[in-house]
Amino acid sequence: MAHRRGVGRGTPIVKIARACYPQVAMSDGSTIEWTDATWNPLRGCVKVSPGCKHCYAATFAERWRGIPDHPYGQGFDLRLVPEKLEEPLRWRKPRRIFVNSMSDLFQVGVPVDFVRRVFEVMNHAHWHTYQVLTKRADRMREITRALPAGLVDQGHIWLGVSVEDRRYGIPRIQQLREAAAAVRFLSVEPLLEDLGPLDLRGIDWVIVGGESGPGARPMAEEWVRSILAECRRAAVPFFFKQWGGVQKGRRGRLLDGRTYDEMPARREVAEGRSKSSDLPVYLSVAG
Repeated sequence: MAHRRGVGRGTPIVKIARACYPQVAMSDGSTIEWTDATWNPLRGCVKVSPGCKHCYAATFAERWRGIPDHPYGQGFDLRLVPEKLEEPLRWRKPRRIFVNSMSDLFQVGVPVDFVRRVFEVMNHAHWHTYQVLTKRADRMREITRALPAGLVDQGHIWLGVSVEDRRYGIPRIQQLREAAAAVRFLSVEPLLEDLGPLDLRGIDWVIVGGESGPGARPMAEEWVRSILAECRRAAVPFFFKQWGGVQKGRRGRLLDGRTYDEMPARREVAEGRSKSSDLPVYLSVAG
């Protein structure tokens, strides 16, 4: 393991993880700039496009493969974690919660019933704002359109897609538009090329960031400014996360001398829709 200040023999494993992989959020509390906490009722994923090449979550998880009783002892293989389902209910203070920072809720292999359970919990713990990000926009579209509207089309549940390039990322935008959602966002990270003109109709938020860590691919300034200009034309909030690089802290997150931390306004649970008390929820499910 690479040396980090404050990490040595006998250091608790959570502290080691935070020091060596600060971008891997540890539940209640996160170093990810656009969220407050993370919630991972499933773990593990499969790489599907160029944006996955240097996946921080996979790198982190595979370090622990084969270690008995470790949460990532199975490496980055898909694993449902039903005992984590009720976690947001225990957090009484409202938070922005990144759902499945260590996985993808809509990947093949996650049963539709389990996806529904996640949405049911989000409806019960409706004082939070949930940020659900996927690269499987096609499956997200199909599942959200099949679930009850009152379960998914809620203002505190934000659905987003990753848009890293033109070939794989851009088509996800239309699939996101076709999904059932009250708030839709794009995570343009890692931005790997100039995306060209963007159709931001129906999009409520755009995050942009460069790749970070070993092997990080460069991001040109003009690519970022082009997206900012598109957001300004469409009146869409723009959040600039980072320039990235092998040591992302060196370049920081200033764009033309300022930070961009814009976000959509919080929207309340829709009136006339299914209330959280009307929805069944599966809690304390045995693993």
